[in-house]
Amino acid sequence: MEKVKVKYVSTPGFLFLLAVFVFLSSCGDKKVPETVSKNKPNIIIVITDDQGYGDLGHTGNPTIKTPNIDKFSKEAVNLTNYHVGTTCSPTRAGLMTGRNCNRNGVWHTIMGASILNKDETTFADVFKDNGYATGMFGKWHLGDNHPFLPQDRGFQEAFYHGGGGVGQTPDYWNNDYFDDTYFRNGVPEKKNGYCTDVWFDEAMKFITNQKENPFLCYLSLNAPHGPYNVPQEYYDLYKEEELSERQKRFYGMITNIDDNFSKLLGQIENLGIADNTLIIFTTDNGTASGAGAYNAGMRGMKGSEYDGGHRVPFIARWPKGNLEGGKSLDGLTAHVDVFPTLMALAGLSPFAPEKVMDGKDISSYLLGKEEIMDRYLVTDTQRVPWPIKGKQSCVMNGNWRLVKGKELYNISEDPGQKNDIADQHKERVKEMSAFYQEWWDDVAKETKYSTIDLGTSKAVDVITCHDAHTKDEYPPWNQTMVRKGKAMKPAPFSVNFVSPGTYRFHLRRWPAESKLALGAYINDSIPPTSFKNARVKGRAMKFVNAHLEVANQKKSAKIDNKAQSAMFEMDVPKGATKLLAYFDMENGGKTNAFYINVEKID
Repeated sequence: MEKVKVKYVSTPGFLFLLAVFVFLSSCGDKKVPETVSKNKPNIIIVITDDQGYGDLGHTGNPTIKTPNIDKFSKEAVNLTNYHVGTTCSPTRAGLMTGRNCNRNGVWHTIMGASILNKDETTFADVFKDNGYATGMFGKWHLGDNHPFLPQDRGFQEAFYHGGGGVGQTPDYWNNDYFDDTYFRNGVPEKKNGYCTDVWFDEAMKFITNQKENPFLCYLSLNAPHGPYNVPQEYYDLYKEEELSERQKRFYGMITNIDDNFSKLLGQIENLGIADNTLIIFTTDNGTASGAGAYNAGMRGMKGSEYDGGHRVPFIARWPKGNLEGGKSLDGLTAHVDVFPTLMALAGLSPFAPEKVMDGKDISSYLLGKEEIMDRYLVTDTQRVPWPIKGKQSCVMNGNWRLVKGKELYNISEDPGQKNDIADQHKERVKEMSAFYQEWWDDVAKETKYSTIDLGTSKAVDVITCHDAHTKDEYPPWNQTMVRKGKAMKPAPFSVNFVSPGTYRFHLRRWPAESKLALGAYINDSIPPTSFKNARVKGRAMKFVNAHLEVANQKKSAKIDNKAQSAMFEMDVPKGATKLLAYFDMENGGKTNAFYINVEKID
């Protein structure tokens, strides 16, 4: 996104910040206010996963049932030219930091590139340090290890699943959206009910407990991301519609969100805090499954550089702050604007930035006090081990789109991006290309992998193949892939041993909580239903040797396939290094360990 310099503007009632800081990593030196004015707005951010602009009734979808969000949009301010990343982790990283994903370590959803760099600051850091109670519920997907967990990044209360979705490799074993085990500030906790219902219920408990003081609630949903598992009654709402079976489930998941959103709105009314609560509803990328039914006339879907991949709804209501009335604003805005805008709306004190901010404070625009500034924005789809210049890029300026550096569209005249008019506007192409070149050169200076800390406490750290730095193939990033047991080429992890000492490593085929042997075959399959995916059998893999490479040391051992893990102990110096853990197989191949437990024992 855009490079922005610091500028402060004073207006009555607010101190607006056009670009804000990125924290010093030594945030422990800050003084935290003991109290914060009760006049500060409460903030609730609801962000869904894989729901596109067209997956709502009020944006024109003739089939989907979202009456509560549709009604909310008529009471709020709607941004209709609002853009995000084209996949989930990059959007969440930009939303959290106000900085483009290629700057902050999150240009992918797996492969060690979905972990928010340690030296980034989140809006939760800022609001916590300014006296707000902070909580997050649902999908995190910005790191499953220290120092990247939500409770490490400014959230005082966090209740979440592992990885990028329920049932992915870092998640608790056998989670399937129903009656699952999630993590409360890192500790596994079993909950009954459907996942989306659980996230809303937990968020509403947090809100009730914090109603007397300002709070920030980040309600980040995994739905309607696949697998498309949904309560039967929501599938049945679309059972007779002319949709694919996948779309029936997808729409059912969205209607379930809509019903929960209604409960949330009702709760803040009952608590008497609705007038001074800023509620934002948005999504993280273009539709994953709605495009074949309705896509608001846009080209592309999730993962696309065309508008269908990154233009999403953004609805904000705050009656006391004059964000209401159902108006629509079509100025170019983006997820990176949220951080500085929230700070401005809450009247928080400015900080001196140490890094480039891509977002701008758009509060004056939201409030109808100023027109939107003329600006350039960039979004792209990387999904590769290391970002590639120009890959699936889109440069935006107002209604203009330069796609992949060569295709030019004006979406006010051609919303479906069907007619490339680059030859008719060569000077505009040149200007937009020049901006991209300058932007890329600046971003590339900051691009880096995150490094997982090991030995931070007496707790056992768990690393999964989801975060291995694979090069030419995706790792087994979900539990169905783990069950199928396809060998994975050995690939390293970026780790940091926070203190020297003796460490114990358990190399596993199955996660520790499963209590399964290395060579186990699991015959616990569950057949599919019309509203829920099957659980596949767990294929047996037979191993001969295990290998561990850490800090220029190598160890190997023969495998007992009846044991739950291959165990090594190693004296490791303090510092950053690579960790490689893999098995030799009976068939002559090699495979990465799918799970690695690391424990400091001395």
